[in-house]
Amino acid sequence: MDRRQFLGSSVAGVGAVVSGPMWRAAQMQEATPGAGPYGSIEGVAPDGNGVVLPEGFTSRVIATSESVVGGTDYTWHVFPDGGATFATGDGDDRGWIYVSNSEAILPGTGGASAVRFDADGNVIDAYRILGGTTINCAGGPTPWGTWLSCEEFDWHGNPDATEAFGSVAGRVFETDPTGEAEPILHSAMGLFQHEAAAVDPVNEWVYMTEDQADGCLYRYIPDAYPDLSAGRWEVAVLEGDAVNGQSVSWLEVPDPSAAEQPTKDQVSDATGFPGGEGLWYHDGTIVFTTKGDN
Repeated sequence: MDRRQFLGSSVAGVGAVVSGPMWRAAQMQEATPGAGPYGSIEGVAPDGNGVVLPEGFTSRVIATSESVVGGTDYTWHVFPDGGATFATGDGDDRGWIYVSNSEAILPGTGGASAVRFDADGNVIDAYRILGGTTINCAGGPTPWGTWLSCEEFDWHGNPDATEAFGSVAGRVFETDPTGEAEPILHSAMGLFQHEAAAVDPVNEWVYMTEDQADGCLYRYIPDAYPDLSAGRWEVAVLEGDAVNGQSVSWLEVPDPSAAEQPTKDQVSDATGFPGGEGLWYHDGTIVFTTKGDN
């Protein structure tokens, strides 16, 4: 891996092994646009909203920070970041909910909001689903329809900031897109500078990236999936090289609360990545990106 910006590996076992031409191609391939299923955007001018779209698509502005969402009385949050959509209802009641984090940096001003649509795309409601948190960057949806909202900060060595933020490092909150259930704090999923989270529904694990220059890739194994309140927390260790093949193993992180030491520094063999970012699970594969080698 050589601490580069991409990891794609089978996760069918405790330690995933990736080797041979497939791995080398994945590592060495430059980030170049690929053919999408909706048509080319090459040479297409931006629309009135500044968005470049394939033929047949249109865009509209749903919400603007510090402005009331049309058709509601809810003021949209500042610094929108990670988000996802969730299908709702059946028949005439079907629709969807869009959830968005707020990466506001002042203590307690972050969180997450939601916009609810009917089947025709009309906005029917907007509301807050998480408040009192800080720098909510990314996160990820769960297969059972909740949103994991992750805080992105690490104040080790800064007692003033730790006191102001109420935590030594970022937390994970499980939220209800409908806003009906109270958010759940999952401290067992680690306190660190969180970025994204992705659930592997087959092995019943949760993967997480860390947005630091030497951030790690983590794996959380719940004791009673899909209950995320308790479990084993591990960090990825890569061995070998890109020519001869590399193996991925996992070592337990002793203290997910990071009370005395940042989680990324607790396992000496842990592999660091230059700024962990987006993370996704698909068909037995975990893929994540980093920004340090773009």
